[in-house]
Amino acid sequence: DIIKLSYIIQRKCLIMLYDKTDKYSIEKYAQKLVGKTFNDICKEDLNDTIVIESENTYVLAHGDKKRKGGLGELVEERFFHYKANSDSSPDFKEAGVELKVTPYKINKNKSISAKERLVLTMIDYNSVINEKEFDSSHFWYKSQWLLLVYYLWEKEIKDRLDYRIDYARLFTPSEEDLEVIRNDYFKIIEKIEAGYAHELSESDTMYLSACTKSSDSSVVRTQPNSDIPAKPRAFAYKSSYMTYVLNHYIHGAKPKYESIIKNDNVKDIEAYITDKINKHKGKSVTELCAYYDIEFDKIPKNLYAMLAYRMLGITSNNAEEFVKANIKVKTIRIDKNNRIKENMSFPTFDFISITKQDWEESEFYELLSSTKFLFIVYNEREDGLYNFDHAQFWNIPYKTLNGEVKEVWEKTKQIALNPPSVLKQVNGKYKGIFPKKTDNPVCHVRPHGKDSKDTLPLIDGREYPKQCFWLNNSYILSVIEKIGRASCSERG
Repeated sequence: DIIKLSYIIQRKCLIMLYDKTDKYSIEKYAQKLVGKTFNDICKEDLNDTIVIESENTYVLAHGDKKRKGGLGELVEERFFHYKANSDSSPDFKEAGVELKVTPYKINKNKSISAKERLVLTMIDYNSVINEKEFDSSHFWYKSQWLLLVYYLWEKEIKDRLDYRIDYARLFTPSEEDLEVIRNDYFKIIEKIEAGYAHELSESDTMYLSACTKSSDSSVVRTQPNSDIPAKPRAFAYKSSYMTYVLNHYIHGAKPKYESIIKNDNVKDIEAYITDKINKHKGKSVTELCAYYDIEFDKIPKNLYAMLAYRMLGITSNNAEEFVKANIKVKTIRIDKNNRIKENMSFPTFDFISITKQDWEESEFYELLSSTKFLFIVYNEREDGLYNFDHAQFWNIPYKTLNGEVKEVWEKTKQIALNPPSVLKQVNGKYKGIFPKKTDNPVCHVRPHGKDSKDTLPLIDGREYPKQCFWLNNSYILSVIEKIGRASCSERG
């Protein structure tokens, strides 16, 4: 009887902690998490009715970095005191709130950013194509209100239960963002319905993406209107979007960006931006400089990119929409002989780190699969000056990424694992050991340091000039010409 009475009192105390039907009551209670580590939560929890395993077994299992969702389960069971489950309803069903425990990091420049995308709910390819009403879709039912619990990820901390929770806040997208998210949702649905679920890419969309949910490439799902199996995917907010959310909704920092879309209610950001820039088609660089009061005699290094931002109506080089959607502006100059002089470079990679990565978890895959590019194309005239030709969005096709680009990356990894025993030099410069431009039609690897003395250690300890991946200029030109032909065809 004493045990029974103790249990009843314990359950009543739990009910008093928060009102499970009121999202603001849940948020208020969640804010007690701030400042605690996950170990603190376990130590302070006196209610063991949820914990099935022994205390030591429980902590060990949830501290395992390989256990996806382990920290979220711990917060559910040890702080909110309900058993974690795979129910398709929101975690706090009565209040319509989904709990998300997610990491953020402090960068070298002291800014903060989301460490990863925010996975929301799995995509059932065969049923999602019937969810044509966004407001009544399973995705929105599950994700309309999120309780975001942010913990600080630190590389130096080995036991992840020692990570500290710094924020616990409710979140739902603004009306402006929701218009874009709706459009992203329908783009994903349309691609699945067309039988191309196997070619989905995070860079297809702006804020909401379809991210892969299995590191094992053998795990696949059936899809409608196609016999080709597709990888499991989930709806997720991009890490770039979550970085914006973290800074401006959660942390409360003042925006440092200018918005391209001022007062319009825009669904298709891509069309809005390209239409706005392409109004200036055919204008020379000198005409554009005069129009935007830029002194042509004192040409800044980033003139061609600067003109793109001016055409979009912003005075800085930081556009809010580009930050949220991870859009990179690339200016392309095509000379009078119809050639692009420069290849497209990416950040240098670490020779040792690449040996420990798999393709779909690699930094280069993550960068290309999640980035959308805005090409600003200029054509050279006979007098050597340039005219603005057009602007176009582009993201690398799934087949190319997992074909030619993967091939170069895999060869690069193998060379990094087994570098040549002799590093040949010619005139004081090392000969290349990684895939060359002539080896692949899409990309290659070559130096990208300050000089030949700007090096990183190979796996055997020898120093070698810093390298990066490059997209071939010939490939970029073919992309521009292909999209240009498609645009002409659409215009009839």
